[in-house]
Amino acid sequence: MVSPDQIHDPSLPVRERMEALVRLKQKEITDAIASLDTAAFRTDTWTRGDNGGGGQSMVIQNGTTFEKGGVNISIVHGKLPPQAVTRMRADHSNLRGSAKDGSVDFFACGLSMVIHPINPHAPTTHANYRYFETSDPETKETQTWWFGGGADLTPSYLYEEDAKLFHQKHKDALDMYDTELYPKYKKWCDEYFFIKHRGETRGIGGIFFDDFDSKPADEILKIIESCFDAFIPAYIPIVAKRKDTPYTKEQKEWQQIRRGRYVEFNLVLDRGTQFGLQTPGSRVESILMSLPATASWAYDHHPEPGSEEDRLLQILKKPIDWV
Repeated sequence: MVSPDQIHDPSLPVRERMEALVRLKQKEITDAIASLDTAAFRTDTWTRGDNGGGGQSMVIQNGTTFEKGGVNISIVHGKLPPQAVTRMRADHSNLRGSAKDGSVDFFACGLSMVIHPINPHAPTTHANYRYFETSDPETKETQTWWFGGGADLTPSYLYEEDAKLFHQKHKDALDMYDTELYPKYKKWCDEYFFIKHRGETRGIGGIFFDDFDSKPADEILKIIESCFDAFIPAYIPIVAKRKDTPYTKEQKEWQQIRRGRYVEFNLVLDRGTQFGLQTPGSRVESILMSLPATASWAYDHHPEPGSEEDRLLQILKKPIDWV
């Protein structure tokens, strides 16, 4: 059983405190999501080869509220090959490979989740918070460390009060520590989740950041915890409000098309998916958990001008400030 004391004990290494945090949040979040459904989460504990750590995938599927959802944690470690070190050095100039073969030891810990409701009026959501550090294979000294993450909302139908709630809760979480973070991370989210070949964003955004090491690690860990704490009050009330809204066959078809866009982004553009698939010994099932159970692609599809579907699309082509 994880104790909050572990998370807040400054005498413990940050990596241990982050592990305690993601374990605690996985339980809290899955409990909150399951409270809206008749289905239960399936828990799948896995290990990475060569004593490289492991994780726990918790997946809910074919329920009365959620078509598919997963809340996964991973705590893995091992060696990064020289080519991966070279790619990361673009953002971390002090990252050096070992003198012998150019590799580095790494530790990565995080929680990643994607939730796809059945009802097209209830939005999909995604959140991911992670910690990464590298160390010299010979001296074992930490070379670099950073945090990354964020949370965003992907509706098929736009309810402005839902967008405002989601953004306000995450703004409040960041403002507790630094009022400059939300505007920066909101803009970063809009830019990151942009489907270049479609000219539209994946959803109505939220917050996103990466390579965060500009504050003390202890302070960033508190910011991460604050963002975690924002998720349940930012999302669960929205689903509770929308899950029983009547919908038509055409509205369900539009949701499937929007999910197709979700798949396109995740498989073609998402850095997290690409990094996971490139990491030696990665678990493909957990990486691709983010994909919906169903999606569709309609040739040359365009919603009727002035329709609710078109209204959403116009926002996706030109993101706005919600709070």
